[in-house]
Amino acid sequence: MTNSLNWRPSASIDCLIKRNQILRQIRDYFSRHNVLEVETPTLSPSTVTDLHLEAMETLHTNPLSVKKTHLYLQTSPEYYMKRLLCAGAPSIFQIAKCFRDDEVGRYHNPEFTLLEWYRLGFSMESLIEDVDSILRLVLDTPHCEKVSYGELFIKYLDIDLKCVSDEKIVSICNDLGYENLVPTHFSNTLSIVEKDTLLQLLFCEKIETQIGTDKPIVVTHFPASQASLAKLSEADPSVSQRFEFYYKGVELANGFEELSEESEQRVRFDLDNNARVQVGLAPKPIDEKFLNALKEGLPSCAGVALGIDRLLMLALDKKQIREVISFDFGAL
Repeated sequence: MTNSLNWRPSASIDCLIKRNQILRQIRDYFSRHNVLEVETPTLSPSTVTDLHLEAMETLHTNPLSVKKTHLYLQTSPEYYMKRLLCAGAPSIFQIAKCFRDDEVGRYHNPEFTLLEWYRLGFSMESLIEDVDSILRLVLDTPHCEKVSYGELFIKYLDIDLKCVSDEKIVSICNDLGYENLVPTHFSNTLSIVEKDTLLQLLFCEKIETQIGTDKPIVVTHFPASQASLAKLSEADPSVSQRFEFYYKGVELANGFEELSEESEQRVRFDLDNNARVQVGLAPKPIDEKFLNALKEGLPSCAGVALGIDRLLMLALDKKQIREVISFDFGAL
């Protein structure tokens, strides 16, 4: 029998039973903290404008109409969940199927499960404690370590992001063997998109691999240009109230103290689309209903998305994401 005819699931039944138990633990945690479970649509006529995310697309054909509706499978339930908050919902969570037109590999599957939640009245710091509680519940980890994005660049690459020149960033990338990724037209100045791309390259290749090995680490205060949905820091507007959790080489969660100003959010979406055009990608339709909801008023809150499949890999000591998903991309 060839592999293409193999009908069996990618995960063992024992693993799927344990997956169910862990999901029940998570639901019980939110129930104890009076966080309401919700469901939101998977399909939407608009999608994220993020330069680094690509949504899958489909068409809906209505037999009663000649018009076909262009729809996107959601990369996360964020916009719909925030619309619920704007409509008066309390703190909410969702365990949702999400989709990204992305690589298939050890940590990636085009269809995946995301745990996303929003806590009213929470700051970035209090939501970090919430995420840490989930990790301690599921993985029995010690309390997380906290460090800023800028501090990591100083420690591992001797780069002070507050004063580093574009020439030094390019020089370091060249020295590390990334010269093919440096813009060919570079003379003295990088665009914001180019600079962020190189900084994220350095972060992924030279920093992520060295952090969070013994206990979870939360990286805070990413550059403002790398957080289009987060509030900026009042103490330093060059950085955002965004954080990410890492543990044992795995990026687990990405969270924000949420931006609530509709006009600022619209500007950031437009900047995202301009960045997409700069690198040859098509701009994405902006979610006008989400922006209208922000006009009505998003309560002060913080939100985070945590990759359930990656969390389960760590909890069950699995090496591949396919081992914790009933039918991964290769088993379809």
